[in-house]
This record gives sequence, C-alpha cells and structure tokens, in this order.
Amino acid sequence: MWRRAARLAGLVVTTPLVSHPLLDEITGGRIFLKAEPLQRTGSFKFRGATNAVLRLPAAARAAGIVTYSSGNHGQAVAAAAAAAGIAASVFMPADAPAIKRASTASWGAEIRLYDRAREDREALALAFAEARGAAIIPPFDHPDVIAGQGTLALEIFAECRARGVSPEALLVCTGGGGLIAGCALAAAGAAPETRVYAVEPEGWDDTGRSLAAGARLANAPGGSGFCDALLAPSPGRLTFEINRARLAGGLVVSEAEVRAAMAFAFRHLKLVVEPGGAVALAALLAGRFPAKGRAVAAVLSGGNVDPAVFAAVLGESL
Repeated sequence: MWRRAARLAGLVVTTPLVSHPLLDEITGGRIFLKAEPLQRTGSFKFRGATNAVLRLPAAARAAGIVTYSSGNHGQAVAAAAAAAGIAASVFMPADAPAIKRASTASWGAEIRLYDRAREDREALALAFAEARGAAIIPPFDHPDVIAGQGTLALEIFAECRARGVSPEALLVCTGGGGLIAGCALAAAGAAPETRVYAVEPEGWDDTGRSLAAGARLANAPGGSGFCDALLAPSPGRLTFEINRARLAGGLVVSEAEVRAAMAFAFRHLKLVVEPGGAVALAALLAGRFPAKGRAVAAVLSGGNVDPAVFAAVLGESL
C-alpha cells in the first residue's frame, strides 16, 4: 500500500483531517473526519482512478478507457485519463446529478447514458469496450482501484499518530465496497488495532447484510436514490472477499439523518458534503455508533452534490 501512496504523491491531494468541539460534545468522543470533498474532482475516487490509469500498460492506452459510474468515479477516470492523454468513455445513469455529468464532460470524456432501472451498466460497458479494444476501469471491483483508495486510510493513520491518537474505529461510507476494502487493507498493515465499519443508507445496506449472512446479498429494487453515490446493487466480488474477513460490521442511517449530517458539515465544518459522502458523519451524529469515550475516525467521501438538493437540505435545517 505504501508503494501506491508513493506513486500518487504529488498527484492527489493529502486532504485534511478535521475535528470540531461540538461534534466531540454531541458524541462524547474524539472525532476526526477525513475531508475528501477537498480532493481533486471532489471525491476520494480520484485516488483509485489515478492509480489504475498509471498502472495501465502502454499497449492498453491507445484504445482508451471505459468505465461506468453514477458520477464520482466517472469524473475521476475522466480527469486521470485527461492527465495521461488517454481517451475516456463513461456510462452514466440518465438520472445522475447534472453537476456530476457536467464535470465528467468537462474533462473531455465521452458520456453514454443508460437507464439505471432497465439496463445493465456493466454489460453495456463491457460490450462497448470489447468493440473498441479499450480497457475497463470499474468503479470498485479492481485491485488497482482498491489500492489507490486505501491511501486515504494511510493518511488518516499517519495524521492520527502525529497527534498522538490511535483511533479505535474507522467509519467508512460504503457502496460497492472499493473504498472500505482499501481502508481495511491499509488498517491491517498500518493500524491493526483499528476496527473498520461500513456505513450505508437505508435500503442500500447490502454490505452490512452480506457481512451478517456470510454471502453477497443484493438490494431490493425501489430504494431511495438520495445517496446517489452509494447505489451499487450488491457488494463487488473482489471487495466482498476482502471485506468479509476484515470488517467489524455495518451501520445503517436514514435519509433524515444524512440530511442533518450534510447541514452540520456545512454550518460547523464549512464543508460541502454530498449525501453519500455524509453517511459516516450521520452515523456518529445520530448515535448509530457508540463513540463515547473513544477516538473515532470517519470519512467524508465526496462533495459533488446537486446545488438544488443542497439548497433544499440547508433550507430544511433552518
């Protein structure tokens, strides 16, 4: 994992680890939040995408890169590909937030829309890539993507050590499981005393339920799309094999709790956090995790929220 961190040095932002006395007061613990909304392209996804692009052999670059994403991974791949001079095509759901579609297009990527409810994004992307001879960089189920995401946790542990703190737990926003798989691998090597927990929105708690069952389970259709960054239908095959052996468990938060966390981050931390990026903070504020008397780290994974959605959330909080 340290080799990946060295590879990404100077390319990704070492984002700050922030705290606030009010958050400590509410939870009764010492809370440290990793501010990935300040990462390039506005989310942690830039880490894994950049690592995967850098790992592509020269022969695989000529035909370009294909991926599928609701937005954050698509933006990250588009930006990493642009930096490397590689063409990128991104399959995005037609209902993806406009801000994410616009950002992805701004990096020069070709956007191909699909119907989230009726079409299989992986099948579409695979067929498209095979026709062009292009390489696929999936959003989470890829070893280089997972390794790149894990550099986030290495930064958390290094900063905590510099402050003389050893976090008992690390709470991670979880969709397909790539970020938390990377964090769990990093923790195993750099902070084995830290227990890693998946945090998911209601209706999309496939990782938590899969951990309890010991097998990959899918989400039922029809769940809320509010946390659009975390809407993977089930855990990834590779990510679940990593996570089932290393995670301490899963936590679930409601949409109302996520909205409250977004408002808290804006009012007190001065950070814009998207719904999916706020679920770990929501778990702490809502008491879903017993933080009293403990040092706890949590990830704010992204800040690419639709302006109208964000305005509505802030309006509700008033």
